[in-house]
Amino acid sequence: MTVKPGDSFPNDVVFQYVPWTEENSGVQACGIPINYNASKEWADKKVVLFSVPGAFTPTCSVNHLPGYIQNLPQLREKGVQIVAVLASNDPFVMSAWGKANQVRGDDILFLTDPEARFSSSLGWANAGRTGRYAIIIDHGKVTYADIETKKGAVEVSGVDSVLAHL
Repeated sequence: MTVKPGDSFPNDVVFQYVPWTEENSGVQACGIPINYNASKEWADKKVVLFSVPGAFTPTCSVNHLPGYIQNLPQLREKGVQIVAVLASNDPFVMSAWGKANQVRGDDILFLTDPEARFSSSLGWANAGRTGRYAIIIDHGKVTYADIETKKGAVEVSGVDSVLAHL
């Protein structure tokens, strides 16, 4: 299955994450991972989901995530209610990556795609890791979806491209 504009977002997508809490806000603090039913949570919202091959990796940490952090106000102005980053790292690593980047609360959800199952179902995984891609979902409908085809590129999945498609 691939995903393209006009498609319905699949109805069985469940990720994992560690919810942000004040008491676990330190980068060395651990919370408890829980399931996040994206299909249910996103059914009536405007969502930007971007995926990276790995937390704490150079391109992801320097060129991809910072653009989304810096442009959260512009995304909100365009009606985006949820911004989520996805990787195949475990929930603890994704939580720590958010904290290390000083993302507080649910400004950006740091979600885990265990064993890259969701990304694999789209054909957008490589060697068990999530690919670098972006999807815009508007009330259950995909309005934009594209994957990077050049190694280390942040073009079609970067915040500038996403903002242009909102």
